[in-house]
Amino acid sequence: MPSQEHSTANNSAAPPSNASDLPTAALELAAKLFDLARAGETATLQTYLGAGVPKNLTNHSGDTLLMLASYHGHAETTKMLVENGSDPNVVNARGQSPIAGAVFKGSDEVVRVLYEAGADITLGHPTAVDCARMFKRDALLQLFGVDEVVGTTMEVNGA
Repeated sequence: MPSQEHSTANNSAAPPSNASDLPTAALELAAKLFDLARAGETATLQTYLGAGVPKNLTNHSGDTLLMLASYHGHAETTKMLVENGSDPNVVNARGQSPIAGAVFKGSDEVVRVLYEAGADITLGHPTAVDCARMFKRDALLQLFGVDEVVGTTMEVNGA
């Protein structure tokens, strides 16, 4: 007679393919995690990461925990996230990078943390360099090692 035992792998359901398939409790936890990143709740967020929360968890807009922490000016949280493996080069659904967001918001300390963690200053649109030029953040351009004035001359109608 064949065995009635089945492996748990055969009985397990496929993982959810989109957020609407997740249990309410999982969605509520994710919302809480994004709020913790926005608020700069470093210690609590680190506890969740230690418990296995994905380091590059994204919301419906493609914002990672790192994007939210850096955009809201939380240098300590940003540093903890990159030290725990969050990727500083993940762009959101709008093509924005964490470092460009920090430049835009004027969070120089966050910019330094991201830059030292290997953030690509040419990634996304606008790039961190574009933002620094646009908002005349000369100290950041110097940090990035780029010239402060870059442009081209174009003739118009032969002039």
